[in-house]
Amino acid sequence: MAKKVLFVVAPEDFKDEEFFETKHEIESAGFETETASKGVKKAESVSGKSININIDISKVKTDGYAAVVFVGGPGAEIYLDDKDALSLAESFYKAGKIVSAICIAPVILANAGILKGKKTTVFPSERKSIESKGAVCTGKNVETDGNIITASGPSASKEFGKTVAKKISGS
Repeated sequence: MAKKVLFVVAPEDFKDEEFFETKHEIESAGFETETASKGVKKAESVSGKSININIDISKVKTDGYAAVVFVGGPGAEIYLDDKDALSLAESFYKAGKIVSAICIAPVILANAGILKGKKTTVFPSERKSIESKGAVCTGKNVETDGNIITASGPSASKEFGKTVAKKISGS
């Protein structure tokens, strides 16, 4: 299996901790990362940090990646009903790869139809949104159900990154 992880961030206003801390944990475990976004070469975090984008979300193929990480923050709303984001989540899921999301981003997974009957967690403001799509929200900081990993928000970023890395490792 490929040992590369794809991060999906909003073009602007993605949450710093959810990207940088999660990415640090995954890279510290020995995995390569790439970052996708929509229509930009650089994306900007909530705090104004700029990052380079490797690929447009519309061009991503699941081949070559072990996992996808959808990063939250206010900007992630752009993806909640975005056909490319929903298709990406669904294609990773159908390929048996790890699909993960933090903060409000689990709503993307719910809207893609892959959280029905799954134990999940999400930022508290979005709990009803994912439950209305059949998700079973546990309220934990990080929740794993099969190949789906969800996290509640910025304070869970390190644990989320470690959980994704462990799942890729098969441990």
